[in-house]
Amino acid sequence: MRQPLLALLAKEPAHGYELKLALEQTFGQAYPSPNIGQVYVTLKRLEQDGLVRSQDVEQTTRPNKRVYELTPAGREALSTWVDEPSDGPRIRDEFFVKLILAPMAGLADRIELRVGGALDTIRALPEEEQFDAAFIDADKLGYPKYWTELVPRVRPGGVIMVDNTFSHGRVLDAGNDNPSVIAVRTMNDLAAADDRVELVMVPIGDGLTVALRH
Repeated sequence: MRQPLLALLAKEPAHGYELKLALEQTFGQAYPSPNIGQVYVTLKRLEQDGLVRSQDVEQTTRPNKRVYELTPAGREALSTWVDEPSDGPRIRDEFFVKLILAPMAGLADRIELRVGGALDTIRALPEEEQFDAAFIDADKLGYPKYWTELVPRVRPGGVIMVDNTFSHGRVLDAGNDNPSVIAVRTMNDLAAADDRVELVMVPIGDGLTVALRH
């Protein structure tokens, strides 16, 4: 909850109940509704760490309310969190939380959306560019090439996910000469023989292969 609160405070100062409502409105049913006690405990810890500060604001008809605002140290910590990769496999939820919160925090320019051919986009990146996670669900004919290009770029502890690796069961039919099926089967063989990854095929939908990069 620390980073979401910092991101909301980067937008504007607020008190605890306003932050609770903002969290609920931002994430809806995607995440459990925050407990107000958790919000205030987290704010207290953030204040102790020097990432936020608070002051009592007078109200004419109601008791004073404590309003929190982001400190320069808090803004720097938030910026670092948006930029930094995670140690080990990226938790999917954290990635999407960053996508949601970055515009609120004025850090949307840190996340770049590239539209175009996947292989061309990957190959155009600097050689030293590495990923925490990659998801392959593009044209099936390109599956072997995507695997070949992505594995070296995923950092140790990162995850590669490949969708539709069962190809409706047709990958088990050696006589099936459909080009898409052959391509998926080829990629499956490449993945199974690749000692750079730990591999599991999850029997959900049309098959999801999950590879943990060594």
